Amino acid sequence: MTHMKHNAIPAVAKLADIVGETISRTQMQAYIANAGKPLVFEHCDFEAADLSRLDMSDFEFRSCSFIAASLYAATAPRTNWIKCRGRQAGFESVDLVDAQFHGCDLNNTKWRRAKLSSVLFKSCKLTGAYFDEVASLGLVFEETLLVGADLRKMSFRKQQLHQLDFSDADISACDFRDTVFFGGSLRNAHMKLARFEGADLREADIGGVALLDARLFQGAMISHQQASELLAELGLVVA
Repeated sequence: MTHMKHNAIPAVAKLADIVGETISRTQMQAYIANAGKPLVFEHCDFEAADLSRLDMSDFEFRSCSFIAASLYAATAPRTNWIKCRGRQAGFESVDLVDAQFHGCDLNNTKWRRAKLSSVLFKSCKLTGAYFDEVASLGLVFEETLLVGADLRKMSFRKQQLHQLDFSDADISACDFRDTVFFGGSLRNAHMKLARFEGADLREADIGGVALLDARLFQGAMISHQQASELLAELGLVVA
């Protein structure tokens, strides 16, 4: 089976416009007003900054810090985020259509009602992230930690999932029908009402599955080893 994967980190061709600055909301507004073009920020500090409702369309951020920043309802389609740190940042209601995140630390971030259509998260940390009512058509996670994340009701139908760690995540009512897992983990995930019909789980870690959750795998494909481990989890011994 061919492993189809997204493109790697986009080539860095443009020189950074702003490097090594600590940037407040007022400064960011001035940069936006005077730029006349999409800006590139490198090694800049936006920590705890209020960037809500600002228009940052097509901007690029390289190795910047957004720790505890607020991007509420910001306009940021087609943005690139490369090796940025943004734990506990708020991305609620932000427009990120066609954006890409590569190698970013986004643990414990909030994404409620964000527009994430055709967004790529690759090699990112999203442990404890909260996704609720997001627009997720074409959203792709790849080689990403989603440990303890809240992903309820999201659809992964017919996707190829490469090395996604859903351990302890809430994937209740998620749609994994006809999805192929290339590695990754569902260990101890909360999966009430999730759908797995036609899914290929043979390369995933499905340990810690409770009796009621095991029924959700009806119609999914698992390996003989996984079947033995699943029966052991249920207290049955395979002779």
